[in-house]
Amino acid sequence: MKKNFDGKIKYGQQYYDFDDGTMTFFAPKQMFSIEENSTAKVEGWMLVFHPDFLQSYSLAKPIKEYGFFSYANNEALHLSDKEETIIAGLMQNLKQEIEAMIDNYTQDVVVSHIDLLLNYCNRFYNRQFITRKKASNDLFLKFDDLLNACYQNDDLSIAGLPTVQYFAEKLSVSTHYLNDMLKNLTGQTTQQHIQNQLLEKAKELLSTTKLSVSEIAYRLGFEYPQSFSKVFKNKTNQTPLEFRTSFN
Repeated sequence: MKKNFDGKIKYGQQYYDFDDGTMTFFAPKQMFSIEENSTAKVEGWMLVFHPDFLQSYSLAKPIKEYGFFSYANNEALHLSDKEETIIAGLMQNLKQEIEAMIDNYTQDVVVSHIDLLLNYCNRFYNRQFITRKKASNDLFLKFDDLLNACYQNDDLSIAGLPTVQYFAEKLSVSTHYLNDMLKNLTGQTTQQHIQNQLLEKAKELLSTTKLSVSEIAYRLGFEYPQSFSKVFKNKTNQTPLEFRTSFN
C-alpha cells in the first residue's frame, strides 16, 4: 500500500493497478520491481514474509484459499479512508512488534496480526464487489452470454468442455477473481455455473432427441460417456437413461 509515490510496480511483465489508497498482493516465488519517477518522500507499507514463517500455525492452510493472492494486475483492492486507517493501524502494530525485543511470543503475535490483516482484506474485497456492483453485474452478463454461446453449438466434441480458464481469458480477468465475483453475486462458483448450463443442455438433448447417451456425451465435449453419466447422476441423482425414461 503506497502513499505519495510517483512510480509503478511491475509484477512479472505487467504493471499493477496501484494508485494511492490501493492494496496489492504478491504470491510466493514471484518477481516484481519498483520503478520510481520522483525524489518525493515515499510513504506506505509492504509486508513480506516467508511461507515457512506460518508453519505449525493454523493460518498456513486458509491463506492458500485467499483468491486475491492470484488476482490479476488490474484487480487491486481500493480502500476507503476508514479502511485505510484500519490497515495502517495493523501495520503500525506489526512494525512495533517486529522492532521490539524478540521473545517467545513474538511469532505468535505477528502471525495473529497477519491473520487479522488478511481477514480484513477479505472483507474489504467482498465490499468492493458490492460497491462496484455495476461493474460486477456487467462482467456477469458478459460471462452469461459467453456461457450460453458455448452451449448453443450443437457439437462441442471438437472444442471440448468449456473451462474456467477459457472464460477468464475471454473476460480478461484472473480465474480467482472471476470465481470470487460470481460467488459473491450468485452464491455459485464459475465451475458450478458451467456444470448447471451443461446439465440443462444435456436434459434438452435427452428429452427432445433420440441420440444415445454416448452420442450426447461426445456432443457435449466429454471424452468418455462414463464421465458424462457420472456428472449427470451426481447432480440429478438419476442416470441419463433414468431421466429420459421418467421424462417420457
